[in-house]
Amino acid sequence: MKSEINLQPEILEDDITKLVPLKETDFDALFEIASDPLLWEQHPIKDRYKKEVFQTFFDGALNSKGGLLILDALTNEAIGTTRFYDYKPENSSIAIGYTFIGRKYWGGPYNKSNKKLLIDYAFQNVDSVFFHIGAENFRSQKAVLKLGATKVNEMNFPPTPDGILHYEYELVKG
Repeated sequence: MKSEINLQPEILEDDITKLVPLKETDFDALFEIASDPLLWEQHPIKDRYKKEVFQTFFDGALNSKGGLLILDALTNEAIGTTRFYDYKPENSSIAIGYTFIGRKYWGGPYNKSNKKLLIDYAFQNVDSVFFHIGAENFRSQKAVLKLGATKVNEMNFPPTPDGILHYEYELVKG
């Protein structure tokens, strides 16, 4: 029988990225990255580069108890954040998202590396991983398709009447 998944494993790492539990003291390093307006141009919340908007995002990550800091494995430099959320043991599923990495790390192996670490870890405990991606976030949609995920739903996210249109992608354990 599979055990309960730890949403904040102590460390997940390969030779490219390292994921560690997010802490309050990570705010400044992450906000320095997040303060780049171009980072959010395809994102539903386009003003997340503003400190007060980012603070809400960061607090949500801390309160989720699933937030992870993404580090460059070679330099230990913070490059972004991600999180596990929406764990449903009864459905053997979990979601991965709220991910961003600094633009200087785009197009390289970093996003694929951290997603592979998260997916491999999740598949030790669940059979399905979901991703919720804003309808205009074409970069992230292409990235999850490359991982082998398929679009399974269109939904408001968060799932409220005033939520923002997102596409839900599912990756099933092979």
